Amino acid sequence: MKKFFAKLASLKPTRRKIIQLYTALLFNANLKGFVTGNIYQGNTKQMCVPGLNCYSCPGAVGACPLGSLQGSFSAGKSTIFYVCGILALYGILLGRMICGWLCPFGLIQELLYKIKTPKLKKSFVTRILSFLKYVILIFFVFIVPITYAFRDTPLPAFCKYICPAGTLEGGLGLLSNKVNESYFSMLGPLFTWKFLLLVSICVACIFIFRMFCRFICPLGALYGLFNKISFFGVKLNTDKCIGCDKCINKCKMDIRQVGDSECISCGECMSVCPTGAISWKGIKQKPKGTTPGDNAKGNPKARKITRIISAVLLVAILVTAVVYYWNESDATSVSTQETEYGNQVGDNCYGADLNIITADGITADTVNPIKTGKITIINFWGTWCTPCVNELPYFDQIATDYKDSVSVIAVHTDSLSDTAPAYIKEHYPDSNLIFACDTENAGYYTTLGGRGTYPYTVVIDSKGVVSRIFFEALEYEDLQTAVEEIKG
Repeated sequence: MKKFFAKLASLKPTRRKIIQLYTALLFNANLKGFVTGNIYQGNTKQMCVPGLNCYSCPGAVGACPLGSLQGSFSAGKSTIFYVCGILALYGILLGRMICGWLCPFGLIQELLYKIKTPKLKKSFVTRILSFLKYVILIFFVFIVPITYAFRDTPLPAFCKYICPAGTLEGGLGLLSNKVNESYFSMLGPLFTWKFLLLVSICVACIFIFRMFCRFICPLGALYGLFNKISFFGVKLNTDKCIGCDKCINKCKMDIRQVGDSECISCGECMSVCPTGAISWKGIKQKPKGTTPGDNAKGNPKARKITRIISAVLLVAILVTAVVYYWNESDATSVSTQETEYGNQVGDNCYGADLNIITADGITADTVNPIKTGKITIINFWGTWCTPCVNELPYFDQIATDYKDSVSVIAVHTDSLSDTAPAYIKEHYPDSNLIFACDTENAGYYTTLGGRGTYPYTVVIDSKGVVSRIFFEALEYEDLQTAVEEIKG
């Protein structure tokens, strides 16, 4: 029995694990999203969380910093400065401590590593492989997205071709909900590749400690550049260090010294340092034994009270966040007669006055999709969305071929809407498309049944009745078939 309780006690999570779990829950506090299968698109989605947490996760309440960085290259200068500023702020404050304490995908990797199997220890080979993430950072996060940005075709290469967090949290998170069954028709070779890559990484993490962090993650590579100058993390007092290398041998990461670019500031090295040369940056520590009864730990009772108060505050913040996102409306209402309207095939479509966008900017003129008097195709898109811009020529062709009987309204998401006029001016200056801007917080998109993914298309007849709904990118033939079905 004693052995059983001893084993049970050993399973008690460390303070770091508790913080990792807490931040994972806080970053994904929109629990309602897992129930409804929708992606939250409220105001907090304009903020980047510190760790790798996919924007498309149903529970995510913030944006992924890596995805935002890639997307910013196709946006205005203000967006680039904002995202880069946020990343620099996180880096200067915490460096790779974010990886060790605040990254949800880091927690997943560590839990997988706890599965009892033979483990691959770090070596010269793993240290060489640790440079791979810098190659991925330079090529997939900077070179490819910037190259495509000059072509006005955004491509967040790392998110699209590699990111396992996106596949797990976003892809599988959405597909696991039965309301998103239509998404399965969108799956193809790319999803198969990313799913196989996710499985491979997860299996590897069982045998290799934080395999993704060490060899692949470009966000960790970026934060690692700030480790030497970050305000918080671990530091080594070289005056006290005797060069025993116990800290390096204890560490599961590929560090060459405490606090270098590979260090995630987990703090495990402190427990083996014989001279106390390793300590926390940004935390004032009392010298031991300066006064009788005085020590570095301070008053145990006061520390206990402080911990209780801190725990209560943190739990209160988490509960408040969960309740807030659960009760927040999914969309801004765009109809005053909701009982008479719907967003399913056969329903009377919701209407909304949307501001028209021209090559000169967002105008005061409006268009209401249900009041055109024609068959109307409502396409929700964004300049930042690669499938969206790739399919837009087909909508332009339909608007030309059926200009007497069909209106095609391309509704740009309210996010980054300032990028639309320049794109229209260059690519569609004389188009028959009607470009418009969505209502605040993507209200019209959500009201019409959008679930957080783009592109999304709704086709209505001349009376405003929903005829077809598409959750995937379309070809010309798809649009032509939808129009001909209505025309009979």
